[in-house]
Amino acid sequence: MSEKFFVGKLLADLPPPADEEHFERLHAADGVSIGRIISHGQSSPPGFWYEQAGDEWVAVVAGEASLEFDDGRSLEMRAGDWVLLPAGCRHRVARTASPTVWLAVHLPRAARDAGPAQPPAPGSGGIQSPS
Repeated sequence: MSEKFFVGKLLADLPPPADEEHFERLHAADGVSIGRIISHGQSSPPGFWYEQAGDEWVAVVAGEASLEFDDGRSLEMRAGDWVLLPAGCRHRVARTASPTVWLAVHLPRAARDAGPAQPPAPGSGGIQSPS
């Protein structure tokens, strides 16, 4: 086999707690970026909202976190939980445990029917919640 391949462990070599979350890019190609994020109790600043141009699929690998959405909904996430945040979905990190390890996949915006982006409902198994 002449092709190089890379291996790693998502839960190994976690950086120590710091003021900011730690982001490590694992791979990027063709508009897709995969990264590991390590949180140690961080949250978004008051009044701050993420509103990304592309879609983001994120899973909690270890630990737990709470996300809040600008429509008033919140989502509690524990190890094994994932969410697809469509482009333009305003959200913030309300709380993280120490440590929380995330796997984040940033993607180009997917084609959708017109209308506001909505995050999947908790416990929906990935099915989009009704508007």
